[in-house]
Amino acid sequence: MTTAASIFVRAMDPGDAEAVAALCGTLGYPATTADVLARFTALSSSRDQVFVATDGATVVGWIHAFVSLLIETEPFVEIGGLVVGESVQRRGVGRLLMAQAEAWALARGCRQVRLRSNIVRAGAHRFYESLGYRTLKTQYTFVKELAVR
Repeated sequence: MTTAASIFVRAMDPGDAEAVAALCGTLGYPATTADVLARFTALSSSRDQVFVATDGATVVGWIHAFVSLLIETEPFVEIGGLVVGESVQRRGVGRLLMAQAEAWALARGCRQVRLRSNIVRAGAHRFYESLGYRTLKTQYTFVKELAVR
C-alpha cells in the first residue's frame, strides 16, 4: 500500500510525459505523450512549474502551477491542473502536491493560490476545502473555437 511517506515530489522532466499524459486521460482530458511533451516544453517560463509525485520510479500524480499576472489584482498562483492516480487517491498524494505548489507560490512572492474545479467534482471540492480553500465565486467559462488561417 502506498502512503504519503513513500511518495516523493519533484519537478517534472521530459521523461515523465508519457505518465502525465496517461493521468490526463483519467480526468477526461485525453492527451498523447507528444501532446504533453510539446506543452511541457512550451512552459519554459519561470512563471510555470509542473511537479510530479512518484512512488519509486512510477509517476502517480502531477500538478501544474503558474503565476497569473492580471492588471486588476496582485500576482497570484493558479493551479492549472492536478491529477492523482486512482490507485493512490486518499493517501496524501494530492496534499503533498498542493503543499509543493503553495511553497512554490510563496517563493515567488505570491500570497494567494487559486484553482478552478468543475461543478460536478464534489469530491474534489471537499478536498480543496479540507486544505483551507474557499469558494471565491461561481462563474461561467466561455469558449470560442477560432479558425486557423
